[in-house]
Amino acid sequence: MKFLFKAKNKSGQTQNGIVEAINWEEAAKIVEKNDLTPITIKQEQTSQVFFKIFKKYLYGVSQKELMIFFRQLATLVEARVSIVLSLKTIADQTENEFFQLVLQEVSNDVKEGMYFSAALEKHPDVFSELIKHMVRAGEVSGNLSKTVSFIATSIENNYKLTSQIKGALYYPGFVFTVASIIGFLVSIFVLPSITTMIKELNVPVPWYTEIIILFGDFMSSSWWAVLLVIVFLIGIFIYYLRSEEGRYQWQAIVLQLPIFGKLLTEMYIARFSSNLSALLESGIPVVKALTIVADVVGNHVLKTTILEASQGVKLGGMMSEYLMKSEKIPPIVSQMIRIGEETGTLPSVLQSVGNFYKQEVDSTTKNLTALMEPVLIIFLGIGVLIMVVGILLPIYNIAGQM
Repeated sequence: MKFLFKAKNKSGQTQNGIVEAINWEEAAKIVEKNDLTPITIKQEQTSQVFFKIFKKYLYGVSQKELMIFFRQLATLVEARVSIVLSLKTIADQTENEFFQLVLQEVSNDVKEGMYFSAALEKHPDVFSELIKHMVRAGEVSGNLSKTVSFIATSIENNYKLTSQIKGALYYPGFVFTVASIIGFLVSIFVLPSITTMIKELNVPVPWYTEIIILFGDFMSSSWWAVLLVIVFLIGIFIYYLRSEEGRYQWQAIVLQLPIFGKLLTEMYIARFSSNLSALLESGIPVVKALTIVADVVGNHVLKTTILEASQGVKLGGMMSEYLMKSEKIPPIVSQMIRIGEETGTLPSVLQSVGNFYKQEVDSTTKNLTALMEPVLIIFLGIGVLIMVVGILLPIYNIAGQM
């Protein structure tokens, strides 16, 4: 059973936390063993469990928060601060309430004698398999400080890659969304008023103006139906993406896109190479490392390829042979991995590949950002041109004839 406690430490400060015990008395003993004076100890109720779940979905734990946590933990461990005290110190200054609860539970588990990696395994929704296996490898090798620092760097690199992609897509996504909303509102409120004036003049208009008039009439009377259809289609698309088959098909389609497909492929290859290099450096076997990386690479198409390579290596083959069979893996990557396997320098070769593709992602995102501005200007210009040619120009001609 889990018990929530409120206690005071030796300096008189109040601390909150969670302990696991078979009854209230054992929970009190555990709290006292940690040099704390219990104030209140209550069994965690079902409502409190649901409250924790609510906090999980309300706050979550972002990659940035994980990166900051492991960076702070590495600094404290390098300063020879105990892992328990380090976790408590970081938990006390964490603003994310859900993450704070998780860190408190991890700290209590470690204090009770549990391995740090085992304590992390109790929270799979926060700490990935990659993190847990690297921590376990650090505990086995006796170099936890270096491993934690390595994890922080790995998360930071993944965070930077993802942020670069999002940064390149935020601007065009925002402009397109705002333009779509404004266009929808104009077609409901502004366009019908203008087309009504043209119809009242009862003069011939070009065919394209007729189409715009019909569109304005339709939107004026049935805009709610259009809105419902849009919401329904968005819901169907989200449901499709959440299904295993839909996610796989969509991610396969995205990789085929002219510019974005290349950019995402570069990001996935950089993530795959860097994380696999880190796992191999930690002493984790190739088969297990490939299985772990397959879950964190972020694309189901590449995940299938990596898992096939893992099975091939398990049967005695070479990783590069199976990667060469995939059209999604650039040939240069497979060739570099083959060289690393033959020379026994696979971790360093993978790190070089990861660094190369990180630079490629950086270069591509900069070029994409510069390219999107004229494309968006053209897109908005086409909308203005339709209004001018289809509505304003006929009105001008009619006024001239009168």
